[in-house]
Parts: sequence; C-alpha cells; structure tokens
Amino acid sequence: MTLDGKCKALLIVNPKARNGASAQLQEGMKTLQEAGIATELFESHSAEQTREIIAERHRELDLVIIGGGDGTISSAAQTLHQYRLPLAVLPLGTANDLARSLGLPEDIEDVFAVIARRQLMPIDLGSVNGRCFFNVANMGLGVKVTEELTPEVKKHWGVLSYLRAFFAALMRVKQFKVRLQVDGRQYKLRSIQLAVGNGRYYGGGNVVDERSRIDDGEFSLYSIKPQSVWEFLTLAPLLREGRQKRAQRVVQLRGKEMELTTRPKRMEIHADGEPIAHTPAKFELLPGALQVVVDPNTFTAHGDGVGKTEND
Repeated sequence: MTLDGKCKALLIVNPKARNGASAQLQEGMKTLQEAGIATELFESHSAEQTREIIAERHRELDLVIIGGGDGTISSAAQTLHQYRLPLAVLPLGTANDLARSLGLPEDIEDVFAVIARRQLMPIDLGSVNGRCFFNVANMGLGVKVTEELTPEVKKHWGVLSYLRAFFAALMRVKQFKVRLQVDGRQYKLRSIQLAVGNGRYYGGGNVVDERSRIDDGEFSLYSIKPQSVWEFLTLAPLLREGRQKRAQRVVQLRGKEMELTTRPKRMEIHADGEPIAHTPAKFELLPGALQVVVDPNTFTAHGDGVGKTEND
C-alpha cells in the first residue's frame, strides 16, 4: 500500500531524544516536502501531550511521524490504532528496537528517504490489559533493568547502558511463580524473567525469539527458570540471539492469547521500556492493526525465513 497524492504529516519529536538532530530534521522535512508530503513539526514534552495532539489533529492528517526512543513511540500506539492513522518511525533513542524490527536504516537521512517513498505495510500490535505495545512486555528481571536504566546511565554509558543496567538488575532480581494459559493450554512456572514479544527486538537489540517478527500473527513468550548468576550468564549469547529454546532452563511458547497470574500478586509489567500494567494480565494480539512506513525490500529481507519452522 502507498500513500498517494498530496499528503499531510505531523512530525512529533521528543526534544530530549533529538541529540543534536535539529539540522537533520530540517533537511529531512525538505526531503519530505519535495516528495509531496507537507510536514509540520511539533515538539512533545510528554506521552500525554503526544496522544492529545494526535487526537486533536487526526481528521486532517494522512501520516504521523514520531521521532524519539521506543517509549516515546510506543506511548502513541493506542491512539494511532484508535484513529487508524499510519505511522512512520524516526529512531532518535538509545535502543531503537522498533526501528530494528521494521528493518529501518540507522542513518536519519536514510530514514527520511524511506518515509518519502510512502510505502506502507501492516504490522501487529500487542495488548496487555487493554494497553497497546510494539516490542516486548516483561516482568521480573526486565523490569529491574528498566529501573536501572536511568537517564543518567543512558547519558554516560550510551550504547553500553543496557549492559550496565542488566548486571545491576541481575544482582537484585527475585524469583516468582506464574500460572499461565496460552491459547487454552495451562502451565505452572517458576521464573526470574518472563517476556511476551510482539516485535522481534527488545532491550537494545536482543531477539525475543529467532522465529519472531512484528507481522507474524503470534506472540513469542519465554520464561527463565531460577538459577545462579553464573548459569544465567552462560545463557547470555542465546538470549541475545533469540535461541533460548536450546536451553533446558528456559520455557519458550508461542500463541495468540495469553493470560497469567503471579505470586507475588500485582507484579509490575513494563512494555517498550515503560510501566504499562500489573498482573494479573491478559495479552491479546491485534494482527495487522497498524500501517507503518517501511522499505519493502529491507523489511521483507529482514524477516526472510523468520517465523517459519519445519513443522509450519
């Protein structure tokens, strides 16, 4: 699908995530203008402000471009879905996992060139207790990592900030019990980390499941059993590449609907790096729920063979 004719877009930017990208933004807006996309720049200082401007302007817009990190972009997922507005992602954050899942280039100038071509493809959205997300929702260790990942850590550690936060979180994570239902099948687990993925990447380039992609119509869940710090560290290469199913200490499942309760009760759930819900939790997949701007060649190649198994 292509956005045809004259197109009106709103470019929403988190000024904290711009990292000196002002000149690139201006050049990018010129690129869009030359491609027939009239673009207005809006600086948003909060998730609520982003949602409000989209809701206020939705009738006059053909496209919403959001520049920021995964949390900034994910905060608009619900509103974009509600008003059926296409999304273009401008990765200006630390991790940019949604951009990875979409196969977008790293260079901002190249991303604007992709947006100018106006090619849209549908992707899935995840929903937990009625709140939408793009990448991965998690509890346990993943939540501790997010808590450790302060703005100061991001500023001083840059691309290594997730690694630093991970080791700090690993020292204070505790095990929990899970009662889980996946497409009607029942499970009982002990866990220190449970993640439910809609997209492919999370946490700065980790792969939630080597088979997963953001348009495959299924969630990918993994749960790590309680183990020593040393045992956990030996899992790191598998976790990084989404090959957890090769380890007996990890439970890996796929499905369209998931419900879970935990002990302790009301455990915090983070999605795309932001607190979004508590247990008990119901996860629902919304297939093809949102149109996003992609380069069809890199998006297809990015997931070539992913989501397929020998039994599919």
